[in-house]
Amino acid sequence: MFVEPRSGRLAAWGNALLAGLVSPDDAVVAIVGDDAVHRVEGLPDESAPVGLTLALGRLRALGVSGLRVALPAPGHPLGLSGPPEFNARALEAEEAVVCHGAAFGLVPEVYEAGPEGDVHVEVVWHCLQVRQAPPADVPSLGEAERELAEALREATEVLTRLDVAASGPVAEAAIDAYRARAERGREVLAPGYPPRAARVLELAQRVGALISLAGAKGHGGAVSASEMAARSEALRPVERTARRAQVAAYNSVVEERERGMR
Repeated sequence: MFVEPRSGRLAAWGNALLAGLVSPDDAVVAIVGDDAVHRVEGLPDESAPVGLTLALGRLRALGVSGLRVALPAPGHPLGLSGPPEFNARALEAEEAVVCHGAAFGLVPEVYEAGPEGDVHVEVVWHCLQVRQAPPADVPSLGEAERELAEALREATEVLTRLDVAASGPVAEAAIDAYRARAERGREVLAPGYPPRAARVLELAQRVGALISLAGAKGHGGAVSASEMAARSEALRPVERTARRAQVAAYNSVVEERERGMR
C-alpha cells in the first residue's frame, strides 16, 4: 500500500519549523512518526550522528531557509540537481531532501530489526554536499493538479482494462486503510502550506494508493508474469505523474518564497 515518503515529512515539518510555525519538539515528533528515532550524520563540525532537533538547528545556522523533496526513480532524477554522488545515493534510497539557502542534501538510510508486527525502525539521514541549481522536472502546483486529474482517470481506465478491479474484500480493505490514514494525516503538510498544496498531495497519494493496489499480486485477473508486466508498463506514466505532484506539493512553500523574492 502507498507509504508517505520520510523525506516528505522531514521537508514539510522542517519548513514549518524554519518558518517559526511549530516548536522543535512538535516538528520532530511529526517527522519521526512511527519510527523509533531519526539521526543526522555528516553535518559540518559534527564527528558523530546527532538528533533531529540539533540537526535542524544547525542547518538553520548554516543558512538553510527551506527544504525541498526529491523522489527520483531510474531514468527520472525528479527533484535532484547533482552532483552525481548525491544523485546516486538519492536514487538508491528513492528519496532525498535538498536544502534551500545552503548547499546540503539529506538522504535517509533505514535500519529495521525485530519480528513482524514489532519492528524497530531507526533512520540515519546522511548529510551531503549538493549543487545549487534548479531541481529537475518539478511542475508547478497548477500543472500538477491538472496532470493528476487526467492521471486518475487514466489509472482507473488501465485497471479496468487489465481486470484489476478496485473492488472485492481485499481491495476494499486496502482502500479503507488508505482513507483512514489520510484522515489521521490531515496535517501531513504541516502549518504554512497553502490549501491547494494539501489538495494536490492528497490526490497524488490517492493515485499512489491505486498504483500500489494494482501492483499487489493477486488483485484482479492479471496474475501471470506477462500480465503483471503489462500492468506495470501501463501504469508507469501514471506513477511518474503522481511522484511529480507529490514533489510539487511538498516544495510549494519554498517555491512561493522564491517567487516572492524575485
